Amino acid sequence: DFLCISLANGFIQLRYNLGDKTVILQALQQVHTEGNTWHTLRAGRVGNEGYLDLDGHNVTQEAAAGMSALDTHTDFFLGGVSSLNLVNSMATENEPTGFSGCIREVLINGRELKLTASDARDGANVGDCDGTACGYTVCKNNGTCRVENAGFSCSCPQQWVGSTCEQSVYCSQSRCGSQALCVPQPQLFSYICVCALGWSGKYCDNKITFLTAKFVGNSYIKYTDPQYRKRDLQHSRISLNFTSNQTEGLVFWMGKAEDEDNDFLALGIANGTLKIVVNLGERISVPLTYSKYSICCGRWHAVTIVQNQTCIKVYLDEDLILFEDIDPQRKYTALNYGGICYFGGFEIGKEVNTVTTGLFQQGFIGRIKDVVLFQDSKKIQLMKAEGYNVYNGDDGS
Repeated sequence: DFLCISLANGFIQLRYNLGDKTVILQALQQVHTEGNTWHTLRAGRVGNEGYLDLDGHNVTQEAAAGMSALDTHTDFFLGGVSSLNLVNSMATENEPTGFSGCIREVLINGRELKLTASDARDGANVGDCDGTACGYTVCKNNGTCRVENAGFSCSCPQQWVGSTCEQSVYCSQSRCGSQALCVPQPQLFSYICVCALGWSGKYCDNKITFLTAKFVGNSYIKYTDPQYRKRDLQHSRISLNFTSNQTEGLVFWMGKAEDEDNDFLALGIANGTLKIVVNLGERISVPLTYSKYSICCGRWHAVTIVQNQTCIKVYLDEDLILFEDIDPQRKYTALNYGGICYFGGFEIGKEVNTVTTGLFQQGFIGRIKDVVLFQDSKKIQLMKAEGYNVYNGDDGS
């Protein structure tokens, strides 16, 4: 499998192969190869349907029957490769050659790549295209960069300070604890502190412990399973108790949640009913819902989900409510969740609706306790994981 973007006879091409055939999309207009003209390129695929947009002119390829997942296990190369032998012959117009030009602001699945010597794994024969110490985005938040003898300086807009305009003026002298996040509130000429897991209070300076995690919105816990490498991923199991305050919310997501092809097992609430979604491969998300009665609000529920290869069992308050074989052909039978479990939501800045591609609409508001993975004899200690904006729910308030 491969996906590549290349320049052929002055035209941008997107080429990809998902295992069965090579698809080629070509931009409608040629790129300027002289002068200092920058172009904006957006390209990718949804399933096996590709799209290519150059400076606002869009080309799409209608999906035909075939493979729908990109299965690659190589490094990501930009501008060239370490060895031409790595390039699939179908990925180029003629003989593969390295790119000569400038590239900036590269985003992969919404995350920007930092094109620096310290952030890249390797590289060779790459220089500074800007030619000055200012670069492209040295000054943040619309700051203006000026070249100086010793390097550069940033002239910051009114509400930003710091050497690169990276800090809000409202947070420059905040009282937030060392592990807390300061969130500026320009309308109020102030800020709020978002507490790291295990801390509470206006300034996140009160140390807390709990057995029951209370999620108040924009909250999350990220737990890394230390036993992941020893797990039998064809036979997964998770159980927990929860009570919700709203009719929408992601209770947990068992998976890395980094890109569209990650396996996952998820539980949440949609329109007041229980919703379970499973993906064991090729982004084939199978939603299961139980709408016999509303899950919201205030009542505690015990949920256990058991995955036995492609068979899924769901127990609610000790009753078996769902039993389904999501793929009788047994094409994918293991839950490769990467040892990561999210509770209540995802990292700050990641919207639940976006990460789950609309499967769940928002983060969880309520309480979670008694989480057990597989057949472990001990419950997960949630407060010893990573997280923010999660508080003590033991008192029930």
